[in-house]
Amino acid sequence: MVAQSFIQELLNRVDIVDVITRHLPLKKKGVNFTACCPFHDEKTPSFSVSQSKQFYHCFGCGKHGNAIDFLREYSGLSFIEAVETIAADAGLSLPPHEIQKTAQFHGNQATASSPETQNDTVLSSVNLYACIDVAAKYYRVQLKQSPKAIAYLQKRGITGQTAKQFGIGYAPDGWQNLAAVFTDYHSDSLGHPLAEAGLVIAQEGKKIYDRFRDRIMFPILNHKRKVVGFGGRVLDNGEPKYLNSPETPLFIKSRELYNLPSASLAARKAGRILVVEGYLDVIMLAQCGIAYAVATLGTATTSLHIQKLLRYTDEVIFCFDGDKAGSKAAWRALETSLPQLKDGKNIKFLFLPDGEDPDSYIRQHGQKKFENLLEQATPLSLFLCNELSRKINLETDEGCTRLIKDAEPLLSQINANAPILAFMIKKRLAELARIDQNYPPGFLKFGQKKNILGRPSHLTRPLSVTPCRRLIQILLHNPGYVKRLDRELLDMGNSKSEEMRLLIALADFLNEWDVIKNMFTKEAVVLHFDQTPYRALLRNIVQDTPIMEADWDIEAEFVGGLTKLREIQRKLRMTELHAKPLNLLTPQEKQELQRLAIS
Repeated sequence: MVAQSFIQELLNRVDIVDVITRHLPLKKKGVNFTACCPFHDEKTPSFSVSQSKQFYHCFGCGKHGNAIDFLREYSGLSFIEAVETIAADAGLSLPPHEIQKTAQFHGNQATASSPETQNDTVLSSVNLYACIDVAAKYYRVQLKQSPKAIAYLQKRGITGQTAKQFGIGYAPDGWQNLAAVFTDYHSDSLGHPLAEAGLVIAQEGKKIYDRFRDRIMFPILNHKRKVVGFGGRVLDNGEPKYLNSPETPLFIKSRELYNLPSASLAARKAGRILVVEGYLDVIMLAQCGIAYAVATLGTATTSLHIQKLLRYTDEVIFCFDGDKAGSKAAWRALETSLPQLKDGKNIKFLFLPDGEDPDSYIRQHGQKKFENLLEQATPLSLFLCNELSRKINLETDEGCTRLIKDAEPLLSQINANAPILAFMIKKRLAELARIDQNYPPGFLKFGQKKNILGRPSHLTRPLSVTPCRRLIQILLHNPGYVKRLDRELLDMGNSKSEEMRLLIALADFLNEWDVIKNMFTKEAVVLHFDQTPYRALLRNIVQDTPIMEADWDIEAEFVGGLTKLREIQRKLRMTELHAKPLNLLTPQEKQELQRLAIS
């Protein structure tokens, strides 16, 4: 975690209006700034930014937060990535130990062990960005000068405007073309910056040479819209057909997705993101009006890919060819998706007719028919059940048993963020296996994972709940109860438990934003407290069975929680007063002790 002091200094240094204006046109209205919300489709502006409070809020969809929250929500960045981006714009840098943590978090192979080497890593990254940017410009110029490359793109139906939009270029045939633009091209191959950037291949004692030759070049951009690598496609039938940049300090295939920076904006409006397999699929889809497509970079879909995609939208559709290879790739994507599932987030699978890919299909049938196919995409739950039962004879008891046994390890991967979806899948499997939901007892609980408290999450009530924890749960479910909290009761006594301190902090937070309290969700509260000492405790409490799932009276629980808390505080205060010698008690304390004793 980044130190809270650094986060506070960063938020004090930046102006949220400046941060948001880089992505959204704001208009001054009274003391605040307004715009149409970027997080949902609207015609009348309901997105408000308070410069005095350094806070944004949409009165239409309820999205709200500070500058870091906005960048995370708008650009789909992780917390660390958002902090790094804002810090760079503000002229700040993460402390050396935070740089090391950040590199480890991102899987960066250049993690440093000392401040000196960490600074070298940062400078090296700047140099690598510059190298790749020069190469990208060079490839674009070469495309304009190559009739052969232009003819290939025209044959594939790609217009000049589309090529410009995606920054497509061409790496000429030849072994050392980049020497024309890099003066240090022939320097010592050891630690060569062009090799570090993945542009050339360098071996000790041998001449270096260009990695990409006679290929159409597709630049790959990261979340900052900086080129970090390339995909190269041969013009003839040579092998390999596609050649990607190797892993570098800037480019890690398991994290990046082709066209994500551009597709994320279109995905907000469309309400979904489409994942395809090739660069040209993405490009042709965008040219035909479907701008929310991305592609993996020669690797299978990873959990980091899915985490990124679900930050931008509530629906992710994987599109595969309808052959065996497509089915196999889809099943791998399903297995990777299971731990990332959340109730309210939809993952679907689309299989194109045999012999078709997104590029060929949309060119032949057009945008409307392709989008009709998207509407018919198979939900993950249905795809899972269909695949599990496809090769099993469910007319036999043995087949039904096999279905349940095959499903168990898969369903055990679904975490506590998707309890409803997990239950619905289990219910469907029970129906397929011809098992009555009430027999055998507890059948629908097979594969049930334990939550972080070590208890099965299907329990309807926590095993033991303190009054503070119960009141926190109630506020998370219905923030309106904050007005009925007895603040004097909360402030009683000098010694407070961690749960009591969290309850007070939560009450202060809800009271401070009284105008939007009814918009809050558990997720928003957790996000707000993510960089506070209460992070772990709050997440622990949120993992408990949601209050609306329990069969009890919330009003009675609230009143009972206050009553128990009052009794606990009364006893604590009496113990505190009794610990003092009688002759040292003030008249006020003596009266208080007498009142507490009879209350």
